[in-house]
Amino acid sequence: MSKPSVPSPPAELPSAAPSADSRAELHLASGTLALGLLLLGLKFLAYFITGSAAIFSEALESIVNVFAASLTVYAIILAHAPADRRHPYGHGKAEFITAAFEGGMLLAAGFVMVFRSIELLIYGAKVQKLDAGLALVLFMALASGFLGVALIRRGKASSSLSLEAVGQQFMSDAVTTVMVLVTLIAVKLTRQNWLDPVGGLLMAGYVSYVAASLMRRSFAGLMDEQDIADDNMIRRLLDAHLHQPGHEQSTTICSYHKLRHRHSGRYHWVDFHMVVPGDWSIDQGHRVASGIEYEIEQALGEGNATAHVEPCNGIDCLVCPAKPPEQINTKHPRIEAAG
Repeated sequence: MSKPSVPSPPAELPSAAPSADSRAELHLASGTLALGLLLLGLKFLAYFITGSAAIFSEALESIVNVFAASLTVYAIILAHAPADRRHPYGHGKAEFITAAFEGGMLLAAGFVMVFRSIELLIYGAKVQKLDAGLALVLFMALASGFLGVALIRRGKASSSLSLEAVGQQFMSDAVTTVMVLVTLIAVKLTRQNWLDPVGGLLMAGYVSYVAASLMRRSFAGLMDEQDIADDNMIRRLLDAHLHQPGHEQSTTICSYHKLRHRHSGRYHWVDFHMVVPGDWSIDQGHRVASGIEYEIEQALGEGNATAHVEPCNGIDCLVCPAKPPEQINTKHPRIEAAG
């Protein structure tokens, strides 16, 4: 059988020095922290001007956003740190941990919003100076929405759950700010102050939903839940190397099994068993395995794939010539070593 022709993996690992992508993410996270502090100050200013429960709920959410942005800066620095002796799989799971913490803080803010809104419903709400409050709220909605979209896009492009999480929080902030705007306009037009704490309750429900969704994704990453999209993509790549009538190629393998993969933050880890014809040499099997590993790593973006090569016994195999057990090539180096 001719030697396989496969793409060669890179001879050296990437440098541990900070990449342009990591620096761009760090600058974005730092800018997010600065804008988050500005929005926090403006929301408490709007609350003191108007006394609105809805704006108070917004201010609480902004406290979470500031903490989240701070954690994101730390998580990005840690996630991009190279693997070391104590952390051979890298530090990518730091992004899952920080995202889970951010979700928990957001959920706690949702509970405080509920208590404050119920208190105002019971004892009565007083909303004042709405015109100044409306102008501030409109500016905050636009700023939060713009920043949230930028963070989510960058987070998805770089598979950074930390950036995506803080982006979701700012988008949630924009949505709830629009709800505040609607609530304040309704109070201004109807002069029914009880609408203000009702708006606060609606915002609390939405924030709690976003928090629960964020925590679920974080825990899924920490528990190594299989990514369905990744699984389908990896299987398509492996299936392309299986026997296909009329499309025989030198890199055709007999089968594969025990495919497993997981995320460590943005980094992917993949391992699988690959069955190759029994008359292949160790060099042939290794070269094909290395080529397939490289294909998977390139498709995933940032990752490491490892194939365990096994010899085929030739029975009922579409790639190997059908042979009874007594005629299996027992001189194959891998079989010989095992015996």
